[in-house]
Amino acid sequence: MAPSAVRKPQRVMARRTSKPSAILNKAYLFNRSVRSAPLRIKRASAQTLYLDNGWNVLDASGGAAVTGIGHLNTRVEQAMIKTIQNGLSYVSSLMFDTDITETFARFLINTTDGKMSKAVFYSSGTEANEAAYKLALQYHATEKANPESTRTLFIARDRSYHGTTLGTLDMGGHKARRELWERVLPHNTHHISPCYSYRNLETGETKAGYVTRLKNELEEKIKELGPQNVAAFICEPVVGAALGCVPAEAGYLAAMRDVCDRYGVLLIFDEVMCGMGRTGYLHAWQKDGVAPDIQTVGKGLAGGFQQLSAMLVNPKITDAFEFGPGSGAFSHGHTFQNYPLACAAGLEVQKIIQEENMLQNVRVKGTRLSKLLKKRLGDHPNVGDIRGAGLFWGIEFVKDKQTKEPFSADMKLNFKIYEKGLAPPYEIHIYPGGGTVDGFNGDHIIISPSYNVTDADVDAIVDRVGRLVEDFFSNLDAPSNPAAP
Repeated sequence: MAPSAVRKPQRVMARRTSKPSAILNKAYLFNRSVRSAPLRIKRASAQTLYLDNGWNVLDASGGAAVTGIGHLNTRVEQAMIKTIQNGLSYVSSLMFDTDITETFARFLINTTDGKMSKAVFYSSGTEANEAAYKLALQYHATEKANPESTRTLFIARDRSYHGTTLGTLDMGGHKARRELWERVLPHNTHHISPCYSYRNLETGETKAGYVTRLKNELEEKIKELGPQNVAAFICEPVVGAALGCVPAEAGYLAAMRDVCDRYGVLLIFDEVMCGMGRTGYLHAWQKDGVAPDIQTVGKGLAGGFQQLSAMLVNPKITDAFEFGPGSGAFSHGHTFQNYPLACAAGLEVQKIIQEENMLQNVRVKGTRLSKLLKKRLGDHPNVGDIRGAGLFWGIEFVKDKQTKEPFSADMKLNFKIYEKGLAPPYEIHIYPGGGTVDGFNGDHIIISPSYNVTDADVDAIVDRVGRLVEDFFSNLDAPSNPAAP
């Protein structure tokens, strides 16, 4: 997932000129910003990014919460090489599969303790969520025993993000990311409140009461739209880029499950960012023991060694396709679906995570990271909230700690903090996000290092992030120097 907006860099990115002499330095990549050239990484190892300008940047966010076992691993390399040597770098999924794809699918399904029954692999989280969108529609329209073709509407949450295609962008409730495309979105998704107690818990309200209020809101929205018209409800068990690592309150997922079951609405968990071990559980829903009908995963699935995502479906849906009145064929596919080379990398990454007991390390190091961040920055006047789970932590910034007033979106504060952090003396990569409060205003950063971080790594992350935040706001509040005569 991309940061909420790609800003025009001010300091650390090299600006190109229009002079003819600059032609040798011309960029041919259509980068996220065509007006500036990104910093260039020449190599990476473990938790460090080595840039060609001499900076050694500690990757405290795993890119966009992608890397799980660091940036270099011989076992994964060898697994990929073996697949290539067998001539299986690519096969068409229309008529063929391979041992590696079937083995990886079985591996993933076995980790759900029977709650899910089949898996299919794609390249990106967006692709997985688009598939979930289409699967929900086809399930209701043709495959189940009593088809309901009227179920074409979705319910999602405000300040959510589920992908960048028009279908998944429509499901997302992040206003800034939708804004440019509103005129062409399908507009068949309706949004309700996120589970975000830092800002939405009412005075005197208990957490249990808050969950009940959100449960009632979902039910009322289904009634408003007509239960016969609603296909699915989608949410992230721990919200990633859009809110900055906000975990669901205790009982929330079960409450959503209850409402969906009562009205025949499918429950989709988007675990593209928070899943595959990031929270200390291989599947984030396992903490609460509430399984979805459809689950999507990505980012950490192959740990960045290959582009890979997956959609997992439960027995209710697979049984409908196998035994229902429809064609039994999911009317959706990609050229690189079930890509063997990516699956080889993903399977080896997941084996390493299991064999080296990294989920336990995520929980232990996550506790350390949480405690140290709160100790270092919890009382900072511009830090409103520090929240998260496992090795997935967000820091929300505020202009006023008491009122929780955010900084104006025009300040581009989250990106400025991110940009400042890349350069010495900090040399740290964090993940910036905006629109935290209302889809436009509000700033946060995400800290999501690899699952095999050490105590020393965690301490270094906290030290660098701490200095970065303290220095940034100290300079922000300081009066500017008068212009030289």
